[in-house]
Amino acid sequence: MAPHQIRHVAVHLLTPLLMCLGMGLAYLGAFHQPEPNHLAVAIVGDSPQVKVLAQTLKDKGGNALDVITVPTRDDAVSQLRHRDLAGAYVPDTEKPELLVAKAGSDTTAMAAEAVFGQVAGLQNAPLTVTDVTTPSSGDPTAQGIFFLLVALSIGSYGSVAAIGAAGAGLSMWLRGAIGLVTSLLVSLIGLALAGPAFHVVDHDLGAIWGMSWLYSAGILTIGIGLHTFLKRWTTLALMVLFVMLNFTSSGGVYSPWLQNDFFGTLHHFWNGAGFVEGARSLLYFDSTGLGGRMASLALWFAAGVLIMIVGGLTEKRQAAAQSAPRHAAPEPAGQAPSAETAVAAEEEMEEVVGV
Repeated sequence: MAPHQIRHVAVHLLTPLLMCLGMGLAYLGAFHQPEPNHLAVAIVGDSPQVKVLAQTLKDKGGNALDVITVPTRDDAVSQLRHRDLAGAYVPDTEKPELLVAKAGSDTTAMAAEAVFGQVAGLQNAPLTVTDVTTPSSGDPTAQGIFFLLVALSIGSYGSVAAIGAAGAGLSMWLRGAIGLVTSLLVSLIGLALAGPAFHVVDHDLGAIWGMSWLYSAGILTIGIGLHTFLKRWTTLALMVLFVMLNFTSSGGVYSPWLQNDFFGTLHHFWNGAGFVEGARSLLYFDSTGLGGRMASLALWFAAGVLIMIVGGLTEKRQAAAQSAPRHAAPEPAGQAPSAETAVAAEEEMEEVVGV
């Protein structure tokens, strides 16, 4: 094998190797050591003993815990339902109680239980855990929304690869129209699976479908627009944006209270977090915080439309620059394809394999 062929293979191996590196950095960086990071908890009561307990926990917990006191159990429930707390401890010498909202994050509820289980253990009293939310019938851990996110994401960025590879000769507006129709199909498939098939979503199906479509359309428009500039690297870029950074910051596995600050910061504005937390707000928390998450999804979609517009203008300029008449003779039968044809075929292969 000639040296230039070896270099050619090595260049094409960059994509899967970078995917391996990126996935390892993202997933291990986000999930390898979940531990409390400013976990917001409360102790119910206003007595001196409650305040001493809260201060003791705060001193021992350091940056791991943010401890406050709330006057009544109803106040604690309200803050849990507004998703301001991970857990609230109701002291009692015989039957202490921990209030959690498992639909917001089952792993966060477990972390709160671990903290206050030790407190109750010091009193030699069994801890009663009360969930103030009611997960859907087919999703007792309330993590099904995250797996819906995975399905929507793969269907969306995989479709970008297909449109880029098979529709390269189409105009930007036509590729964009195909992308929007595809996002509709992706969202309907996701809704059918999450709704009637597995009952992860048992109410507000129309609203969840709308969020699914907006999320999918954002990925497709961004991907179709970026393909103009990135070509064979589009799939890798989309995996970085919508898998590596997206799944890890969505809150579907661990909430920001159990992650480092990098992924916790992404959680505030990334589109996966917008979908997961928006859906949870709608399904389990009386739409608290839904507006901000919907705005996040809309802004991602708007960014995709803008990238497509810029990409379309770029393609027009490139076409105008290449509009000089070409009189190249057609390739004779049996002759090896031209270098341009070979490169196009390799790019198509890379995009499809990258899915």
